[in-house]
Amino acid sequence: MEFESKILSREISQLLWEREQTLATAESCTGGRIAEAVISVPGASKYFKGGVISYTNEVKERMLGVSHDLLEEKTAVCEDVAVAMVKGACAAMNTDFAIAATGVAGPTGGTKEIPVGTIWVACGTPDRCRTLKVEEDHGRDINLAIATKTALQLFLDFLRSEDDAADGSEEQK
Repeated sequence: MEFESKILSREISQLLWEREQTLATAESCTGGRIAEAVISVPGASKYFKGGVISYTNEVKERMLGVSHDLLEEKTAVCEDVAVAMVKGACAAMNTDFAIAATGVAGPTGGTKEIPVGTIWVACGTPDRCRTLKVEEDHGRDINLAIATKTALQLFLDFLRSEDDAADGSEEQK
């Protein structure tokens, strides 16, 4: 695991610990790397309830409640699915927050419309989510490391801004 991800995880840990809030993950292409980063901090069991590795659409539907129609219409690699995964993970694991990732890590599986390296990360609550699209292909391992770090940073920024005045500029759905 990358050093930067460990630092981000430690900061997330401190905030969740202090607030006595809980977290879950819903991961597709990252295959548990976000959860691994979260639990790398001692005491994570106080705030981390678990994660779902939803590598297939079937698991996204059954475990996270992602709409079959949404997956058919927009594919699994889209912002709406990432948001649905956050909401589904919060519901399935009864947590305050969730972090999700869905995409095409490579080296194959991309299309003209969704090239390799396209990964959507999302985080938030059932009511408020932030999303970010990673779009460059640096090879599978680096793509996954970038997606993991990006998801952790997005969530840390979300936590830090939670108490600030809501401006709604980056939040959706």
